[in-house]
Formats: sequence, structure tokens, C-alpha cells
Amino acid sequence: MKYRPSRRTRRTAIGAAVVMVIAGFNGPVLYDLASEQYHDYTINKPEYKAENGHWKTVDVPRKYRINTIHAALLHTGKVLLVAGSGNDAKQFKAKTFRTVLWDPVKNTFKNISTPNDLFCAGHTQLPDGKLLVAGGTRRYEKLGGDVKKAGGLMIVHNENPDRAKTLKAGTLFTGRKNGKTFEAKDNVLVPRAKKKADPVTGQVEVSPSVARVYVEAARRGKQHQTGTEDNYRIHGLRGTDRKNLYGIAQKLSFDKKDFQGIKDTYEFDPVAERYIKVDPMHEARWYPTLTTLEDGKVLSVSGLDDIGQVVPGKNEIYDPQTKKWEFLPRKRFFPTYPALHLTSDNKIFYSGANAGYGPADKGRTPGLWDLETNGFRKIPGMSDPDALETAMSVPLPPSQSRKFMVLGGGGVGESKKATEKTRIVDLREDSPRFQNGPDLYAKSRYPSSVVLPDDTVLTTNGSGDYRGRSESNVLKAEVYDPESNTKKSVADPLVGRNYHSGALLLPDGRVMTFGSDSLFSDKANTKPGKFEQQIDIYTPSYLHQKGERPELAHAGLAERNARTVRLGESVSFKSKDAGKIKKMRLIRPSSFTHVTNVEQSSVALDFEKTADGVTAEIPEDPSLVPPGWWMVTAVDGKGVPSKSVWLKVPRTATAQAPTTTPLSP
Repeated sequence: MKYRPSRRTRRTAIGAAVVMVIAGFNGPVLYDLASEQYHDYTINKPEYKAENGHWKTVDVPRKYRINTIHAALLHTGKVLLVAGSGNDAKQFKAKTFRTVLWDPVKNTFKNISTPNDLFCAGHTQLPDGKLLVAGGTRRYEKLGGDVKKAGGLMIVHNENPDRAKTLKAGTLFTGRKNGKTFEAKDNVLVPRAKKKADPVTGQVEVSPSVARVYVEAARRGKQHQTGTEDNYRIHGLRGTDRKNLYGIAQKLSFDKKDFQGIKDTYEFDPVAERYIKVDPMHEARWYPTLTTLEDGKVLSVSGLDDIGQVVPGKNEIYDPQTKKWEFLPRKRFFPTYPALHLTSDNKIFYSGANAGYGPADKGRTPGLWDLETNGFRKIPGMSDPDALETAMSVPLPPSQSRKFMVLGGGGVGESKKATEKTRIVDLREDSPRFQNGPDLYAKSRYPSSVVLPDDTVLTTNGSGDYRGRSESNVLKAEVYDPESNTKKSVADPLVGRNYHSGALLLPDGRVMTFGSDSLFSDKANTKPGKFEQQIDIYTPSYLHQKGERPELAHAGLAERNARTVRLGESVSFKSKDAGKIKKMRLIRPSSFTHVTNVEQSSVALDFEKTADGVTAEIPEDPSLVPPGWWMVTAVDGKGVPSKSVWLKVPRTATAQAPTTTPLSP
């Protein structure tokens, strides 16, 4: 009989051979090569994967490679990858806007026609399964040295109570005192003036209406900037318009010009696989956060407006049924991309995490926001409270715990400060207070955290400095267990990921990671960075365990494997593995950008085992299960999840909606 060595013997022999080869190498290059080969051998061992999981790069054909900045899982199982102009001013100028639809099961890709620059938009899941995308880029920033023309904000007044007036892009304004001429860069509608009659005298008082437009000097050169307020004559007007319409501007200068947002709003249809334009927001927004409420309406908060200023607390609500936006009646200010999570009683938990613009001393304190009263209850105890920009926040599983974790973060703007702190708060307590959890693997801005079906949280990547300066990318990952309040290191990521990166859970229990936009590619910060277009898949350790994973399917298989189940109702599933199922989880599909994923949620389901499967009950609380499509996953005693099946939870008439007003404040 021919001798055949065992698998274990072969692996040992291979490992010994590799070590011997390394020992025989004479040069550092050969040594590095051998070390890399041995590392690759080690991380691909079955026992290593079973303990630490495994990373793999997705094969993306060149024509589908984009600067992925936004990613959302759709109920079709496909992932929408959005770049817009991809933080590339040349692409913006050429109006080259990109979206790609990826099928992770078949690994197929499709280019999607993109109607506008959705770079730095906000997005969230709607009750019918469409993805709401609102805001984006009107104009790229210009740093001080790149500004060639003086510019700034022009306030246009209209004293005519009988007629509104539209001024087109290119309209000229000339100062009555300074004689300098500026050009409107966009169309602007100036509403008609407001009339109000005195109830006693009957005398009518007219109040001018105002509109804002960004203007630039007609000519280059610093001699065309202004330093004081002036009244501006508007060119091209006729008749009474020449008297009733005028502009007023303060300083029009060579200061840095920030990004400017758009009002445009779209719904992406996962079935038709196209964008559908709906009514625009009242406010232009770049870097806004969209949060789905318990009645399926969507809250839009913050962002840079159409002149590059942080929206001054004017927040609005989108109704998916009417396709219209209405302002909340009271203002509340937040920095851009604030982490706003729906919690009990239709309140909004603000973790303090954010991803960008706004003053360092305003709108950065964590707390609970009551949309109905506009009250805000501060939550104390946050460690490193001045390092919450570019932090990650995540609801700890299961979502019934009402616990949230804030991970890492850095100082405001381009600060070099970063923190390794994790902070946990339990909102069920009478007086909630943040407590520190286990430190993160390193001081890290831009970490990406994903709730896994086994009630753990995977956190990966980030950088120790602003946008990965000085080669500060962190090639680490770890899994946190909320039940034991402990963490463990897992397999290291394949590439660095910092600004414009993210991660989300796929229906089969794997995790995708995308993006990264380093400022520089060298430690000396002299070579410009290149956007990381590589997409990676992390397969957690639970999918490398021996034995088959549990199976789950709808009982009485519906078309497209889908069912509609209302709050408080039960739903049955077939499973030949019912005997070993220990948990049932209802998981919200993610929508991730800029360290912000407020969609994440993993809800524990009560269930009973049946002869051929399980019957699970959907919770009654709409703040726990807002309407929309959800993934249902069964988890066995080893923590191994099934592939998910999809459920649709419809809107309920009992959900509370905050008071809104159709009038602009």
C-alpha cells in the first residue's frame, strides 16, 4: 500500500520547508518575500480562519471600478455603490458621475445612470424598499491659494408684493458705492414681498422677501474684493423691478470657499434599478444625515448649504407617500453628518459622533432629542469629548438593549488628535451616562463597525491622523462581545481605509469593506494619495466552523422569497435545523457613508420551534422596527448564522409623527 501523508503532516512539512527557505535567504528583499509567503500560508490555514476569519479581495472588472464613497444594501440582495464625482474635481467639471450596482452572490456589476453629483449626499432606507438619496455637491471647495476671484454671499431683496422674480445664473450685480461687479453662479428665485394689514387702521405694511445666491467677481484679482457692506444694482431689470429688486452683500473676498450643497432628492428603485427624481429639499445640503423615523418618514439634518455654510439648524421631514419635504417648526443645530439614531418613543439619540464641518463649541454634546418638543437632554460621561469627529457609533445588539457604543474619533477639522476610547451608554437607565468600554486596537479616526448576526460587533481599519497622514492607516480589526464586554483581535485587513471608507453586512453573514481617500501616500506627506477602489470581503470566524450552517426559508415559499409581516404578528419559517437554532435576529440593511451608518439594527425575535421549523414574532414597537425591508437570520448554538431571508414590515397608522410645517422658517 502506497503511503500518503495526512493533511496535518503535509501542513507541518510545508511550514518547516518555508522556514528553512527563509533561513537560507541572504538578502532582505528575499527575506521579506519569504515572510510574506509564510504569512499568507498561516492566514489560510483552516484553524486560523476558524479563530480569526479571513479576508478576500473582490474581483471588480476595470470598467466598474469607482471611488466608492456611499454603499447601501438593497432588498434585492444587491449593493448600491455610489461615487458621484468621487471627490475628483476633474470628474465634477466633466459632469462624470458614477454609480455601480453589485451583486455579491453572482459577483456581477452594472453601471447605473447617475442624474447629479451625489457625492457627499445623505441616504436611508424607505418603507417600500427604495433608497432615499438627498443632497450632494453643487460646487467643489477652493482653498485660499486656489481662489482666483473674490466671492461670497449676496442677499437679494424683493419689495414687490405682487410678483416673484427668477434671476438666472450669470446675472450681474454692481455695488453702488464700490462700483465692483459680481456674477451670480446659480439661478435664484426671489419670492414676492409679504403684505400684512394692520387690523385697526387697515394700513398695509410690505416686508421685503429675501433669497441667497453665491456670487463671484466678474474679473480675477484681489483688487476686486470688497471689505464692507454695500447695496448692489441688479443688471438687466426693467420697469418697477429695477426699483424693487436689489442685492446686499458684506465682505466678498478671497477666503477659502467650502463645498456647496444641492437640494435635489432621488429615490433609487432596486427593482427598476434606476434613480427617480422627487421633490427637492427646502435646504441645499452637502454632508447631511438622513434618519428613518418610526412612521417611515425621513428626518434630514445638517449639511453645507448652497453657499457653503452649515445649515443653521433648519431640519426637515420627507414623507414617502406625498414625496414632499416639510420643515420642523423649531431649529436645532448639529455639525455635518451627525450620528442620529432612532430610539424609543420616536426620540433621536445623538451620539456626538460626526464627520466634518461645524464650530468646535456648538452642537457636539451627546444627548436625546425629542422631535415633538425640540427638547434636548444632554448625556454626560463621554471620555475624550473633544475627539468625536470621525468617530463611529453603533447600536449594540440586540437593539432591545438600547445600548450604544461610540468608537474612536479625532479632533475637529484637520487636528492630529485621535483616541482609542470606546464609550457605552444604556438609554434604559433613569439617568444615562457614558462608561468606557475596552480600548480600541489603536488610536483611530474613521473606524468602521458592523453589527454581526451572532450579537457581536466587528470594527476594522481607520487611521491615527487626519485622512491617513504620515502613513497612519491602522491595519487592524477586532470583534467586541457586548454580553461579556470583551473584545478579541481577528484577521488583519488587506489595505488601509480612512476617510471615505466604510463597511456593511451582507445577507450571507459576510462583511464588505470599501473606499479610502488618503491625503498622501508617503510618511513625509509629499506624494498625493490615491483613492482606494479595492473592495474586500471579510468572512467571520463563524463561517469557518466545522459542520453545515443552519438553513432558513419562508414556510409556503412566497414569490421572490419575500413576505409582508406587520408589527406584533408572527411569521413561520421552514428549517431542517430547527433543533439547533438558538437565536432569531431581524437585521436592518445598512446604508453607510463617512463613518455614519444610522440604519444598523439587530433586533432579537421571540420564537418557538415547530415540527419543521420555527415561528417568530415581530415586536410591536415601531421605534424598534421602523417600516421597511429587513433580513431574518437564524443562529445556532455555535454562533453560526443562516443565510438571511427578507421580510417587509409595512407602515403602521399608530406610529407617531413629529409636527411639521410647510412654511420655510
